[in-house]
Amino acid sequence: MSLNSRPSAERVHIGFFGMRNAGKSSIVNAVTGQNVAIVSDFAGTTTDPVKKTMELLPLGPVVIIDTPGLDDEGELGAMRVKRAMRELNRTDVAVVVVDAQKGENEQIKKLVQLLGQKEIPYILVYNKCDLAHAEGKLCVSAKTGEGIEQLKAEIARLAAPKQNTKRVVADLIEKGDFVVLVTPIDESAPKGRLILPQQQTIRDILDSGASSIVCQPEELADTLKTLGKKPKLVITDSQAFGRVSKIVPEDITLTSFSILFVRYKGDLNFAARGAAQLDKLQNGDRVLISEGCTHHRQCGDIGTVKLPALIRKHTGGKEIRIDFTSGGDFPEDVSGYKLIIHCGGCMLNEREMLWRTRCAMDANVPMTNYGVAIAHMNGILRRSLAPFPEALKELD
Repeated sequence: MSLNSRPSAERVHIGFFGMRNAGKSSIVNAVTGQNVAIVSDFAGTTTDPVKKTMELLPLGPVVIIDTPGLDDEGELGAMRVKRAMRELNRTDVAVVVVDAQKGENEQIKKLVQLLGQKEIPYILVYNKCDLAHAEGKLCVSAKTGEGIEQLKAEIARLAAPKQNTKRVVADLIEKGDFVVLVTPIDESAPKGRLILPQQQTIRDILDSGASSIVCQPEELADTLKTLGKKPKLVITDSQAFGRVSKIVPEDITLTSFSILFVRYKGDLNFAARGAAQLDKLQNGDRVLISEGCTHHRQCGDIGTVKLPALIRKHTGGKEIRIDFTSGGDFPEDVSGYKLIIHCGGCMLNEREMLWRTRCAMDANVPMTNYGVAIAHMNGILRRSLAPFPEALKELD
């Protein structure tokens, strides 16, 4: 992430959907004022979802998603349609593009019904109004520019409430407070930078008028001694929970970046409740460990190395079958798992994180997150959830 840009996960996601050759890509280019998508007269030009981060006035930072046609044909076409439909799970506002010469068909009607079920606000827009006009509809022409400003205004109107107004940590601190951040720098840490949750937490602390002090676990004891006053909060990388909890006095509030982010993006109460499933795992049970990013995995990777080792230790060496997903991959059917352990979701927008949570809820599968799970397996979950009374109740 650039120091001057907003992360994609914090931007409103605007998806464009419709039939082949309805002009979705042309509409995208007209709305953005850029050649974001390739256009041609041939149906099926867009074969994979195309994403573009940009500023869209009057809305601000957004992610534009152009998708393949929902009527793509053949085995390969069916895969493209499936990819297009998966984009709904991260779409905050949908623009459904209809060819004004052809009108709505059953696929468009089913899409609109699905948008309603998923509670995704949408705009039904009729393109090619220079060739045909649909009475009572929002009509535009990507070719002449007619109606494009009206469409942009409608997108902005629907998207405004979808911007995440929650804070990472600001509601837990006050102006003038000190917050200590513990960030291990080991073989799995990215070279020359802090990871996104750490960056966002620091920024939220600064925006609150508080001060952040960053150190590694080895420096924590000396840092606490030299502060001169008790910090309001200590936030640690989850993988250092065990070491850090032994250093930080009990009268200082302790939590983790991962726990802050499941509260920020997902459902902390559900994650707190799901941690208990770690005590019930049996031989042959399947566990899904899922990450929202696609970073290069190192030898000390938390998801594929450290968490499985902790689970084996916690369960007394039981033979647990562990599957892994990363990036945009997440199974829609999770009913075969006894537990899902998800990362903090810093690379996913709130809608997608909540969709993944809903998949687990609908399948009655417990789901927790890295920080909550590690705190539980270190015996400090109650302490780490102390700032969040509602989540704490889930442990009773």
